[in-house]
Amino acid sequence: MTTTLPQSPELCVIGAGVAGALVAKRAAEAGMRVTILDCGPRLDRAEMLERFRQAANQSLMAPYPVVEHAPQPGMPRTDDYLVQKGPDPYDQQYIRAVGGTTWHWGAATWRFIPNDMRIKSLYGVGRDWPIGYDEIEPWYYQAELELGVAGPDDAPFDGPRSQPYPLPAAPLSYLDQVFKNNAEQLGEVVIPAPQARNHSQIWDGRPPCCGNANCMPLCPIGAQYSGNMTVEKAEAAGAELITNAVVHFLEVGDDGRIVAARYLTPQAEEFRIEAERFVLAANGIEGPKIMLMSTQDNAPEGVGNSSDMVGRNLMDHPGSGSRWYSAEPVWPGRGPMILSGLVSMRDGDFRRTTAARKLQPSNFNIVGWVTPEAIDEGLTGEALREQVRYRSTHRMILWGLHEQLPDPSNRIVPSTDKLTDKLGIPRPEIHYRVDDYTWASIREAHRFAERLAELYGADEVEHDTGFSGNNHIMGATIMGEDPGDSVVDGDCRTHDHPNLWISSSSTFPSGSSVNSTLTIAALAVRMADKIVRQARPQ
Repeated sequence: MTTTLPQSPELCVIGAGVAGALVAKRAAEAGMRVTILDCGPRLDRAEMLERFRQAANQSLMAPYPVVEHAPQPGMPRTDDYLVQKGPDPYDQQYIRAVGGTTWHWGAATWRFIPNDMRIKSLYGVGRDWPIGYDEIEPWYYQAELELGVAGPDDAPFDGPRSQPYPLPAAPLSYLDQVFKNNAEQLGEVVIPAPQARNHSQIWDGRPPCCGNANCMPLCPIGAQYSGNMTVEKAEAAGAELITNAVVHFLEVGDDGRIVAARYLTPQAEEFRIEAERFVLAANGIEGPKIMLMSTQDNAPEGVGNSSDMVGRNLMDHPGSGSRWYSAEPVWPGRGPMILSGLVSMRDGDFRRTTAARKLQPSNFNIVGWVTPEAIDEGLTGEALREQVRYRSTHRMILWGLHEQLPDPSNRIVPSTDKLTDKLGIPRPEIHYRVDDYTWASIREAHRFAERLAELYGADEVEHDTGFSGNNHIMGATIMGEDPGDSVVDGDCRTHDHPNLWISSSSTFPSGSSVNSTLTIAALAVRMADKIVRQARPQ
């Protein structure tokens, strides 16, 4: 039995992460009747801190509760949730709860650069965006205000700006200063990383960072932005939030408009909510999965899928890793975990054959990594203590984020093996491969790491043989001008359904080589403005 809710909001937002929160807040502040549906619960920071302290395995997901009705990759009992069917793993972690994955992100808030949106025109690869950088630039600034972004003024290789960052950049740690000096000797450019974290003053009620160096998995004091903060503002403006509501179907009317969303409670009770407009703000795996599950007479291939592009063009920023021991201590683990980035490899004619990349030193506290290594080597007593002291102060780690091109064969679909979660909803099945374009960039990063390590006096460099996932789930509802080869237009409105928008990095036609969250946020506030103007014409 399906129960139709009595309320019929002007706007139903599906997902209470940073994207959905920003759309809902702006719409509610403009006087629209807004209902937010989120598949997970509200989270309590103090409870999560205690859970993290007590965890035997202090992973990125250790603070977060197991949500059995909304499984999360990387969690106990649900870490096989993603069904991997491709030659390469698409290992991702995301949080299905109010606030979404910004609870355990690193708060990196880089802008794309103009050429990132024109790689097909400029370099003959990938896809262009249907909008240009100038169209999104004012919204980048609005997003920076919403998130409270601290960043450097007049930094080279950063996105052009019409306004300064809301907050000054964080000071570099000693490790980052050494990295900057050494990289510049090789002719490269390192700048402070823009981040949604206040460092020297109170901002929007958030305290200054106290330097715990565990921003991932959880900022202990709330200095770092997380999407739940904006959800609370949306509620204060009048939005209604319904938690533990797992949306699994969108109904399409005879005129092509979305008429209702159906969701299940943890007890598998089904409810139905009608609305004038819908924003699908689930993440880049769950959102396309909902669309593909919504097959019906008026959408035989699923919602928004007349182009057969829903779920396709799945991208991430495949990550590289290199490690060495510095002759002198570099003291990782003081301050936030990521404070700088090498940005001079973000663009150039090399992108015709080799992906762009951003390299960054890790300022993680690595005692928890090096201690088991030394124990496994049989060290005990004073020898163990000495090695832990040495390794935790001298080890240098260089991460790389690498651009990936959209490829329709990289895709997510509902499980074809009929594998389901507790509620009977199909699990996501992933088909994924990292191509030579990205691998060429990873090899370049390894070569650069070897040159850089020489300036640290290192004897040898160890490289990851594979790549890591970075939880930047992009491309599966791709943006474009042609309804025949894209899912949404430049406003992120679906070509097929005039009252359905998608607010997610899944709309990105290209991924750049920098983190995706600020661009998600900029598109969200831009979308909210357009929805409000449509609903409340002047």
